Amino acid sequence: MNEFFAEFFGTAMIIVFGGGVVSNVLLSKTKGNNSGWIVITFGWAVGVFTGVLIAAPVSGAHLNPAVTLALAIAHKFSWAEVPLYVAAQLLGAMFGAFLTWLAYKKHFDATADADLKLAVFCTSPNIRSYWYNFITEVIGTYVLTLAVLYMAEPEVGLGSLNALPVAIVVLGLGLSLGGPTGYAINPARDLGPRVMHMLLPIPGKRDCDWKYSWVPVAGPLAGAAIAAVMFIYFTA
Repeated sequence: MNEFFAEFFGTAMIIVFGGGVVSNVLLSKTKGNNSGWIVITFGWAVGVFTGVLIAAPVSGAHLNPAVTLALAIAHKFSWAEVPLYVAAQLLGAMFGAFLTWLAYKKHFDATADADLKLAVFCTSPNIRSYWYNFITEVIGTYVLTLAVLYMAEPEVGLGSLNALPVAIVVLGLGLSLGGPTGYAINPARDLGPRVMHMLLPIPGKRDCDWKYSWVPVAGPLAGAAIAAVMFIYFTA
């Protein structure tokens, strides 16, 4: 497995677990219907753990364009490889969203609420205020990326459990900062599945809320860039 496929399948695993747990909680006639936010945050965290576990030995397990950007800014990753990694992450997220839809196909058919169907694929704010929603995504991704940059230091590691620290950070972010926007903190995680929502034959679906779609892309990229600059300053 080369770097492209490591990032592709690692990101797909994040979406399979994350989109899957959202489907289980929100869609009609599932075993986990209405089981709540804590269940959702644990599902996403396990998805990150699994994705990192798969991809880390080959690609370093960025699995997030914001992380790739931050590592490049911090001189820990080649700018020449950034497009390859971002393309793999975006396509992997789309593939993961497709698998989630396939697994829950009959439940998508049974669910009448179009907003719940969209929520499986992408984030949206509970209180729509684009500027504050953007700030929330900046803060969440800043925290995630700064943690990842320190985890990437050579002396930090847990052997075969290298995937655990970042998964715990993602779990904490979901519990602490996920309420306002649904904590995308990853442009590929939001944009790839949003595109799949547009393409898939989902009965009774609504529009893809493209007016909001720039927030979970621009916010994480800005937060990652700030974290990278501060990391350079802190470690100079």
